[in-house]
Amino acid sequence: MIGAGIVTMSYIAATVLFILALGGLSNPETARRGNWYGIAGMTIALLATILGVVTQQYVILLVALLIGGSIGLVLARRVQMTQMPELVAILHSLVGLAAVMVGFASFMDPDAHFEGIEHTIHDIEIYVGILIGAVTFSGSVIAFGKLSGRIGGKPMTLPGRHLFNLGLLIGAIWFGREFVLQSAAGGGLEPLMIMTAIALLFGIHMVMAIGGADMPVVVSMLNSYSGWAAAATGFMLSNDLLIVTGALVGSSGAILSYIMCRAMNRKFLAVIAGGFGTGGGTVASGGDAEQGEVVPIEAHEMAALLAHAKEVMIVPGYGMAVAQAQHIVNEITGALRAKGINVRFGIHPVAGRMPGHMNVLLAEARVPYDIVFEMDEVNEDFPDVDVTIVIGANDIVNPSAQEEPDSPIAGMPVLEVWKGKITIVMKRSMATGYAGVQNPLFFKENTRMLFGDAKDSLDAVFKAL
Repeated sequence: MIGAGIVTMSYIAATVLFILALGGLSNPETARRGNWYGIAGMTIALLATILGVVTQQYVILLVALLIGGSIGLVLARRVQMTQMPELVAILHSLVGLAAVMVGFASFMDPDAHFEGIEHTIHDIEIYVGILIGAVTFSGSVIAFGKLSGRIGGKPMTLPGRHLFNLGLLIGAIWFGREFVLQSAAGGGLEPLMIMTAIALLFGIHMVMAIGGADMPVVVSMLNSYSGWAAAATGFMLSNDLLIVTGALVGSSGAILSYIMCRAMNRKFLAVIAGGFGTGGGTVASGGDAEQGEVVPIEAHEMAALLAHAKEVMIVPGYGMAVAQAQHIVNEITGALRAKGINVRFGIHPVAGRMPGHMNVLLAEARVPYDIVFEMDEVNEDFPDVDVTIVIGANDIVNPSAQEEPDSPIAGMPVLEVWKGKITIVMKRSMATGYAGVQNPLFFKENTRMLFGDAKDSLDAVFKAL
């Protein structure tokens, strides 16, 4: 056992490391160092807690650490980058589930003794922790289902859904009052369980009502919820480090969600309420409508266009992640730059299935950071681009967002690739994107379609170059 002073100093050191980790993760060039800061902080926090806070049941604790650590290690080694979004979602659900279980355990703890106002405050901490945890748990499970394809990406919009959400909120507040009153008299389990069911239902309804194109914002939002759930758990356990860490995760996730909402022309409050991005429009209008004929292109023809271009823009999407084509993309980029061709990457804020998905893939393939740009930095340049390559992207380059007011993605800023001189879209088929909306880009006169697996197609392009 170590003393309380050492535990406090360890917690302060861990907090500083967590803040440094967030700072490092804000930039691709320092992200690896940020990860190491986070690992060091969590190691210090765990050791200080085990050696200075825990007083009994060491065998159970060590067995739990061994099981959890082994599962985490196996997942880290086996999960592909394409599966990272659903992994993040399911890990968020575990944080929420932990908050719920700790809340009930804290409520039913026979050794807990609080009097007067302290008892009321503790009950409120329990109630809020379970409420946020249950919403995070059920919402994250649904997000996992959508991201992994087990649940359809189309939004489920019930009639009067906002009134339904309001009713759930009022119910949660009412049962909160009943819980505090009954707990003071020695009861309270029944309203606590009813509230938990309400919170689980809200989490399910909230995420089910969100369309597939907006799922990256959902992942960011659930990340924030998991942080607040952890902070509430810290209040229940009187653990300062858990409070601070949860607040860091919760606030940074909320800020990221706000930034992404601004980038997508969505309202932040609508994210919290659920069902944003649908706006009462049709769910997937025009998915099967004939819009014209596509013009196919072969790999050697694409190589010829690239070889004679001066300006090339590459727009990666989830299809690049599925095909694991980021490495051959980097090789083609290097070959073109060696010929004096200016190559840039345009990244949409919600490209992929989670925030920063494409940036991580490109960094993994060692694409230079200085040629990777955000959407706002390159959107005005497309009229001067000779060849634009869209690799497995769909909704983020869909003109319907600007041209069809009833589209589910109406109002969402997109990369205006159709304004370039030639746009080459690489897809496996003519299937719609995650939002379930047909893309008029495929039928424009200056668009060419290269069908097939992105990696195989780009390998052929590279050999032709």
